[in-house]
Amino acid sequence: MNNICFLFSGQGSQYPGMGRELTEQFPELEKIYDTGSEILGFDLKQACWNLPAEELAKTETAQPAILATSLIAFEAVQKLGISPAMVAGHSLGEYAAMAASGMLSLEDAFRVIKARAAAMSRCAEGQDGSMAAVMGLSPEEIAQVCEETEGFVLPVNFNSPAQTVVAGESGAVAAAMEKFAEMGKKSVKLAVSAAFHSKLMQPAAEEFRAAIQDIHFQTPKLDFYSNLTGEKLTDFSNMPGYLAKHLVSPVQFVRELQAIHSAGADGFVECGPNKVLTGLVKKTLSGVPAFNVENAKTYAKLAEACGKES
Repeated sequence: MNNICFLFSGQGSQYPGMGRELTEQFPELEKIYDTGSEILGFDLKQACWNLPAEELAKTETAQPAILATSLIAFEAVQKLGISPAMVAGHSLGEYAAMAASGMLSLEDAFRVIKARAAAMSRCAEGQDGSMAAVMGLSPEEIAQVCEETEGFVLPVNFNSPAQTVVAGESGAVAAAMEKFAEMGKKSVKLAVSAAFHSKLMQPAAEEFRAAIQDIHFQTPKLDFYSNLTGEKLTDFSNMPGYLAKHLVSPVQFVRELQAIHSAGADGFVECGPNKVLTGLVKKTLSGVPAFNVENAKTYAKLAEACGKES
């Protein structure tokens, strides 16, 4: 792998104890927790390592915790002499990709994610929204079911050819899930508190854009691929506006992976908790190597595959 894309995990990938093994292997990476803790006002390392799953899953904790874990994995991988040519993230993962690419400083990445999580959490309290992953149907078939379902529900995350996520009003999502079951297709409700990437998040988008208006976004040092367009992002002149739109728009992850591969990526490394994106790569792109790094075992596996000393 000579032209590697680093991928960064999205919300829902968190689990208690994440990041601990890599931080114990490389104690200097605790600086990431320290920086986050100072900006967030709570002990980020304690949250990642010791909170029970239900506490860790709360938006205002999960988002910065996943960001920290992803950046710890990113820093650890680079110690192997493996660096990305391009970066991409899934939803929340775009913020780790921004920090990894040099678009945001570590401090500003935590400031932005603190504002995002707060806005999304407040918005979730004022709505009854939910999301569900649907397997085994094309996006067009899923969209048709959503159109025929009473209430607001629509496809929002195009994750792989075999998986699309829908979001909307909880009753409408439940009704659509019943229709998918009648079609003999599996759908799974996601453990999130609102209908992310839909118009129901518009209040959060407006609050978030105002909160980050004064953050300085640099032009990235690496090619940065966008959920919003599914292509390489080239216009960085209004990132608060981009990120506000990102909150209420579908995640074009299939198109994004295809664009990254077409641009010459010959391998993927997912940095962060779990291996959801690694699985999506394998379902979307045939024969392209993909690795996840989240702990000592996965770190050693990548090192061995690349002929590096871990």
